[in-house]
Amino acid sequence: MILFSEDFYKKREEIMYLWIKALHIISFVSWMAVLFYLPRLFVYHVEQKDKKEFVDVVKIMERRLYYGIGMPAFTLTLFSGLGLIAMNPSIFQSGMWIHIKLTAVILMIAYYFHNGYVRKKLERDECDKSGKFFRMYNEIPTVLLIIIVIMAIVRPF
Repeated sequence: MILFSEDFYKKREEIMYLWIKALHIISFVSWMAVLFYLPRLFVYHVEQKDKKEFVDVVKIMERRLYYGIGMPAFTLTLFSGLGLIAMNPSIFQSGMWIHIKLTAVILMIAYYFHNGYVRKKLERDECDKSGKFFRMYNEIPTVLLIIIVIMAIVRPF
């Protein structure tokens, strides 16, 4: 016995896809906030390393930002993105744009985990990088974000 029409199930799946997409965008924006702010904290950390009280506060901020906001936002971004792909696997036949976007996403994930590595080095006072280095390092997510957005919206390839 058919309880609902085929159109009902199709519409329900489309609505579910849009909710997952909304979750993906919200979590991605939150994750990007972490990726923009954490390296800025690294700049303050290394440039004020002689001020112990200040550095102690920055270490707490770095840890809370990375684990308290970054990790949940990253996890939701990853799983909602995988959910979108699972619901629409034909996206891989839609052009080169998706492959470029996913490459930039993989680089963004690597950058996030590298931030965790740097954070731990700073926490142990073992990092020898300068504020200038971290200012340049802070530009990486901007470049990747530009690539990801252009590939997702404009789809030039």
